[in-house]
Amino acid sequence: MSRPGAIVHPDSSLLAKATAARIVTRLVDAQTAQGSASIVLTGGGIGIAVLTELAAAPARDAVDWRRLDVWWGDERFLPTGDPERNETQARAALLDRVGLDPARVHPMPAPDGPDGDDPERAAERYADELARAARPEDHSPVPAFDVCMLGIGPDSHVASLFPEQPALYEEERPVVAVRGAPKPPPTRISLTFPAIRSAREVWVIASGEGKADAVRLALSGAGPTQVPAAGVWGRSRTLFLLDRAAASRLPEQFAPHGVM
Repeated sequence: MSRPGAIVHPDSSLLAKATAARIVTRLVDAQTAQGSASIVLTGGGIGIAVLTELAAAPARDAVDWRRLDVWWGDERFLPTGDPERNETQARAALLDRVGLDPARVHPMPAPDGPDGDDPERAAERYADELARAARPEDHSPVPAFDVCMLGIGPDSHVASLFPEQPALYEEERPVVAVRGAPKPPPTRISLTFPAIRSAREVWVIASGEGKADAVRLALSGAGPTQVPAAGVWGRSRTLFLLDRAAASRLPEQFAPHGVM
């Protein structure tokens, strides 16, 4: 478990640009050290804005895109190509613009896939795919992702792990189906805490004053059942990447002198 740090940018636009630049550096470093890299993507407004900025970044081609594995932290259980799917939005913002190896892009299953309208079986299929990609040195049933990006909701949910929901208690399965989510669509697939915590670095990205209370609670030692964002961390690094509005209620130890 790594102690979280907070990095604050003046506004959401600069947050997206800076996070895109941080991705390039992190992936290049990982590829230099181990030959390949892996990333877990998030959706939402700021998550897709980061991918848009990455597509436009002059340094983007420093990444060897053919040696990158792309995963998702959660997905709306909607048909392939649905505009509300995180995968669809990520492909439009970035993935279709760079030279990825299609075999190394790992979208979460959709209800028009081989398992049909069965999110539990779809979650098992994704868990199996993660297990096949894990290496002995990962010491985990999922790969040790180089970076796992997460958004945070006003209710402090991350991925599709919502406050007080059963998925928060999962200690073994890396992927679960989520039914009855409090925001539409109600059926989703999500990584669990054990899978997220396998990442070397976890970045929680937030913009806007509407996220300020959730960020404050996540960094105040709250319990993850009530505040899911408090339950995520990386093996070596945990960062909250924020704009000034989202950081406006940071706990005292993070602001102002605690902000890095």
